Amino acid sequence: MALDRKFLISAAAMFIMSWALSFIVHGLLLGADYSVTAGMRPPAEAQTLMHWMILAQALFGVAFAWIYAQGREDKPWLAQGVRFGIAIAFLTVVPTYLIYHVVTPVPFALALKQIVFDAIRLVLMGITVAWINR
Repeated sequence: MALDRKFLISAAAMFIMSWALSFIVHGLLLGADYSVTAGMRPPAEAQTLMHWMILAQALFGVAFAWIYAQGREDKPWLAQGVRFGIAIAFLTVVPTYLIYHVVTPVPFALALKQIVFDAIRLVLMGITVAWINR
């Protein structure tokens, strides 16, 4: 796929949404859960590594926009966006947090919250990328 204007807008929007919604989910909604979970980095230590978080969110945003563009069909955009967000959640969020629950001391209740909140985040991103590419 060429780096056309629509793709660049999609990738930038997905990076911004991923960054902002991740902050809402993990910083605000789940922050209290993380503060009492063993094995989590203290906030001050995590801040020193934030450049890796920015890189991760940027890569995710670009990949999210690119994958959507590859599979986009001539069908109603809203349904495509919801379906895409759900598919990406089942590809990334659900297995990741279930694996974290198994290999780290993340309680199952926290893993479920992470799955639900991040799945919602991805559906919102799917709707937005579909709207941009309608």
